[in-house]
Amino acid sequence: MKQNEQLPRKQQYTSPKIFEIIRTEGYQGCESRIRQHVAEWNRTRKQEVFLPLEFEPGQDAQCDWGEAYVVLGGERKKVQIFTMRLCYSRRTFVTAFPTQKQESFLYGHVLAFNHFGGIPYRISYDNLATAVKMAFDRPKQRGRPPRQEQRAFQSFRSHYLFESHFCTVGLQGAHEKGQVEHGVGFVRRNYLVPLPEVASFEELNQLLKERCLADDERRVSRQPTTIGQAWQEERSALRPLPTFDYDCCEITTARLTPYSQATYETNRYSVPVKRARSAVTVKAYPFHVEILDGTTVLARHPRCYGREQDLFDPFHYLPLLEQRPGAFDHAKPLKKWRRDWPESYHLLLRKLREKWPEGRGIQEFVRVLMLHQDYPSEEVAQAVEQALDLGCIHLDGILHCLHQISTSPTSAPLDLSDRPDLDAVGNQPIDLSRYEQLLKQSW
Repeated sequence: MKQNEQLPRKQQYTSPKIFEIIRTEGYQGCESRIRQHVAEWNRTRKQEVFLPLEFEPGQDAQCDWGEAYVVLGGERKKVQIFTMRLCYSRRTFVTAFPTQKQESFLYGHVLAFNHFGGIPYRISYDNLATAVKMAFDRPKQRGRPPRQEQRAFQSFRSHYLFESHFCTVGLQGAHEKGQVEHGVGFVRRNYLVPLPEVASFEELNQLLKERCLADDERRVSRQPTTIGQAWQEERSALRPLPTFDYDCCEITTARLTPYSQATYETNRYSVPVKRARSAVTVKAYPFHVEILDGTTVLARHPRCYGREQDLFDPFHYLPLLEQRPGAFDHAKPLKKWRRDWPESYHLLLRKLREKWPEGRGIQEFVRVLMLHQDYPSEEVAQAVEQALDLGCIHLDGILHCLHQISTSPTSAPLDLSDRPDLDAVGNQPIDLSRYEQLLKQSW
């Protein structure tokens, strides 16, 4: 049993394992006697005692990661739960991310500070790799191993001006931030049971935010006020928020492929062919990726956490398809978009091909698709249907219908019943005599 205490907590001897070992050494009894002996020994062990703590308003918070399962987009998936709790009021902020990457870790702080309406003076952490590097390669020293904060985390702390406190390594360190350790389990049991069924992380995080706000009405045992009332007391003691949020992203450079794509973490993101550059800057945020030329944003995509995926924006390739209509049927960037087109688009394409079979029909159709960049999709689809009904199967006809749709009056006509002199303006018969005089002069 003494040897068992020196082993890692998750790899200690269990009753079945002890029974298996001693049976090979000649033990003739049953396994239940071993279980009973182990249970009696555990009851006689010295129980660990903790020191009750009390925190001042605005001074301390605790932060941790946890894991949970949700039904996301119809599939059961594991998500990473970022949790921060103010130690005085016990107000908790929770949000979910696909991973525990550094940009997610920092962005979770930004959201938490905005939720609290201020910044605590000190935050306690585990020894997270996104925050510190553990210097175990140095000669062993007494006490805690030396730590070196990650450069991005140092920059983040300098922006928000809070102190960091890193707990003791191992199980003992969990007791140094017991509030948030308990809080992660509380969130799983109370916010995520039953498993939420959501379409996106945006919907999931909105749900978590609502449940965080509802938790303000809860009163913790032995506390005189609710969490929300205690937070109102604590809020004025928090450090004020800066004038702008920290830009929580990983920044790197990439060279564009011949297909006008920038590669980040094995995934390729498209860039407009007309604005393509040999080298671009990639800014990876928790939920999206931006591709820039200097300070100009060339493209923005949802971030992909898979591997070796192609993320296309079909509008990026339309100018190239206008020049090369022969590639239209096999253009990969259009494949997914084509499946979602209204039936009127397929009809228009077929009629344009019949009218101009040598590629010009496809070019005209591509120019119609380009209208989506300047007009809402619903209006373009409506204009295409009207143009087909009128037999105006060309860009100019669709533009005419689109102009009528976009400029159609949405309010009631002006009432001029009390001004009959103005009501007649525009309704009087046209006088063609002057036009006839102009024609006679030209003769």
